[in-house]
This record gives sequence, C-alpha cells and structure tokens, in this order.
Amino acid sequence: MSLFLDLGSWVLFGIGSLLLFIGALGVLRLPTLFTRMHAASLTESLGTIAVLTGIMLQAGLTLATMKLLAILLFLLLTSPTSSYALANAALLARNRDQTREQADRK
Repeated sequence: MSLFLDLGSWVLFGIGSLLLFIGALGVLRLPTLFTRMHAASLTESLGTIAVLTGIMLQAGLTLATMKLLAILLFLLLTSPTSSYALANAALLARNRDQTREQADRK
C-alpha cells in the first residue's frame, strides 16, 4: 500500500511541476497581458492542487494534512478572485487610457 501512495504522490508531483513550468513559460512567451494572466491563473491553480494533493498523500491522515487542505481551499478561493480583480483593473485602466487618447485627438 505504501508503494502505491508513494507512486501516486510522485505522479502528482510530476504533473504539478509540469503544469507550473508550462504556466511560467506561458507568462514569458505569450504576447498580451490577458493571455499571460489566463495561462498563469489556470496552470497555477491546477499545479498547486496537484502538488498539495501529492504532499497530502505523503503526510497521511494527520494534522498536517488538515492544514494542507485548509491551505488548498484558501488558494482555490483566492486565486481566481485575484486573477479576476487584476484583469478587471487592467481592462478599466486600458479603457481609461483609450478615452484619454480619443480626447487628446479632438
């Protein structure tokens, strides 16, 4: 049984690490702010879920697992919310800049 838990946790570590690496490449390579944010938010959420689940499998049913679960739930709630707030602020700032450019042209 321990072999299966170790194997499962290492598979989750690998998947999570790969997703986080792909997200980092996306942030570096994608052209616009919104595509970069999309790549970062999706892969960060999925990669974090995989890595923390792998750690939970390694820890077993202990207090540490409950703390990791609380951290995971907190990240699942705050990551999409912060991505949305950042995208909304960028969209509003861009619209404000375009309005200023149009006023300057007149």
